[in-house]
Amino acid sequence: MDSTPAWPEPLPFRRAADWLGALGAATARVIAAAADVTLVLDAEGVIFDLAAASPELAALGIADWIGRRWTDTVAPDSRVKVAEMLEDRVRPRRWRQVNQLIAGGEIPLRFIAMEAGPDGRMLAVGRDLRAAAELQQRLIQAQQAMERDHLALRQAETRYRALFDLSGEPMMIVDAETRRVIEANRAALALTARDGWTGEPLSALAQDRDREAVMVGVGAALVSDKAQPVLVRLAADGRRIRLSLSLFRQGRASYLLARLLPEGGAPAAGDASWAERVPDPFVLTDDSMTVITANAAFLELVGAARPEDVEGRPLAQYLGRPGIDGPLMAAQLREHGFLRKFGTLAFGRFGAQDEVEVSAAATPEGDAVRYSFTLRPAPLRREVPVTNLDHPSSIEQLTQLVGRMSLKDIVRESTDLIERLCIEAALRYTSDNRANAAEILGLSRQGLYSKLNRFGMARAGAGDEES
Repeated sequence: MDSTPAWPEPLPFRRAADWLGALGAATARVIAAAADVTLVLDAEGVIFDLAAASPELAALGIADWIGRRWTDTVAPDSRVKVAEMLEDRVRPRRWRQVNQLIAGGEIPLRFIAMEAGPDGRMLAVGRDLRAAAELQQRLIQAQQAMERDHLALRQAETRYRALFDLSGEPMMIVDAETRRVIEANRAALALTARDGWTGEPLSALAQDRDREAVMVGVGAALVSDKAQPVLVRLAADGRRIRLSLSLFRQGRASYLLARLLPEGGAPAAGDASWAERVPDPFVLTDDSMTVITANAAFLELVGAARPEDVEGRPLAQYLGRPGIDGPLMAAQLREHGFLRKFGTLAFGRFGAQDEVEVSAAATPEGDAVRYSFTLRPAPLRREVPVTNLDHPSSIEQLTQLVGRMSLKDIVRESTDLIERLCIEAALRYTSDNRANAAEILGLSRQGLYSKLNRFGMARAGAGDEES
């Protein structure tokens, strides 16, 4: 027997001769084709006959509306609209959106009703609005996503400006193409005794005899990530500083981060007074990732009452999945000197966990190296939240099992996930015909039923067509 599913067909009028009389079947076909769905109503508003030019609508069981009052086939919020259209049968006023009830839900249709004969019969011509409603919903979702992204961008910019401006280390942002200063923080303005640097060439920072050294440092930073700082004398008072330049990109433009350090090196690691003004959690460690100092925001995050509660303890006690994230962060810092937007977990004193993004930098201090970490709340995930890590339903959820399960268990879960996704795809391709689905998957029908039961996908009477 052929198991190929039949394509849905339009639904014609059933009793056209009763209300069209001598006009004939041709007129009935024209009326039925004029709209997605057409209702024929008697003088009491009861659906006498109907036709659907749209096969999708015909397949939804709308023929069950025949013999019922129109107002009883719509959602409660649409009954007033239907009543108004029935009253305005002589001179219809406008198209009205009506939510028609179907098995398992409702569908939006746009109707206009008009008188169709002297005996009070009416025609209600409807158009299917599901495609427009879906586009509208997608537009709303896209707009909400843009608003969330815009809010996240503004919050990130606020955090950046607060961190940049409140930092006790003099810093400037320089356009790599023009070599002109775009921004300078308060510490840089105080060091150079200037009210502003915007638009000024970076070389104006140094005395005339050292300006060539500034340009040499810029050129070295443009071609190498490991450019050495250059010693220059400030134009303001002749003090010697180490000018350290680092290249970074934003969009399609390139910029330089200029750090103005005293000739002796970076600021003392133990002086964290500036960090207390930073709104994000901040922690400073030595090269073995042992906490040296932390600000109040970090203490609040991990539930510590005093700085002494965290000083001298391993950072891994508060940050990172055990045995996984700590070595990764340390290796990145030792190899590249920085870490940007590393997603991990922060652990509180009483078992609380928070998803955070970590940015860090390595700073030389004499013969030692210090690591400074800044923590920020992780952005909201767009994917569906994981509600049951024991049974992941997507690749994104599988990746979240890292650190919670062994690799062997994750591989087993991924195998089950792939089988489930393939079975779902086969059932979609065959319109839930299990016999055909088993054939294209290369399984016996009993083997497919076994897997459906194992994955909780079995449904009684779902597409068991013989091939």
